[in-house]
Amino acid sequence: MKVTPSKRNASQIYLLLVPLLVIIFGFGLGKTNYTFYLPIWIINVCLMLMAAWVIGLHTIKDKNRKKHLAFGAFFLIVPFILVSMFFGLGPPPDTALKWVETATEQQIRYSMLVSAGIFIAFGFTLLREKLKSDGENFYSLLGILAILIAIPLFILDMLFWGFTLTASFKILVSTNVEKMPEWFKPIRELFGVISVVEVALTYLAIAAFSVSLNKVGLLRRTSSKIYIAISLIAFSIIVLSTFFREYLAVASFAVSIPAIPFLMPYFMGIHLLKKVGNESNLHHRTTTTANIVYKK
Repeated sequence: MKVTPSKRNASQIYLLLVPLLVIIFGFGLGKTNYTFYLPIWIINVCLMLMAAWVIGLHTIKDKNRKKHLAFGAFFLIVPFILVSMFFGLGPPPDTALKWVETATEQQIRYSMLVSAGIFIAFGFTLLREKLKSDGENFYSLLGILAILIAIPLFILDMLFWGFTLTASFKILVSTNVEKMPEWFKPIRELFGVISVVEVALTYLAIAAFSVSLNKVGLLRRTSSKIYIAISLIAFSIIVLSTFFREYLAVASFAVSIPAIPFLMPYFMGIHLLKKVGNESNLHHRTTTTANIVYKK
């Protein structure tokens, strides 16, 4: 398939719109039947894979080119390929009974988020190798250390919500008990703190990688400053919410929704894939021109 500028622009626009469409339809439609959302999700997965291939992932076929950046960027995009299914699942239920009635969907939801976290770790790890080879070692090291602490905590938190909480709600509903026993409250508090730590570390990692990408010329200064500012604001909100919960409840909830911290890495991934694609196209044009001149 020949990659033209119009195809690359259309692919980039589609990828940029996916998170917005997922949020709009996820909260607008609520839960729908799997016979409706599953085929749409599969089509969307195919379209997103095709779009990623068009804008830059195709460069993995090029010989003698480092693949760390292309694969790293793509792995940062994968989480939203997975969680785009959420538009059909809607937001998590607000009662134990509804949670039990949709237990399978909830386990699928949090399993997808676990997979998303794993791909984020893969993506940043590969990106760290590229940044290190380009001479930026300090900020990329801080970023990868933060991610490697945050993602295991994130996975633990998602497993709690998807499986421990689901099993607890099943017991609650089957025994006709109206509320969780008192001993369950400290467990909820513990995972609340775990969530704060992993979300805060994720935003710090994004800020560190933004600085690192700018230093090696993979991210413009203005874009880097925007990523850093958003990350530090979100970090401040989530940390301060532990002390001023009544004032920051809504804001802290917004910045800590499981898929939200992965938005900036997603946009980073799109940008980096596009950059890889641009460099590859420039390389091919230069090589072709040189060959034509040589033959003449």
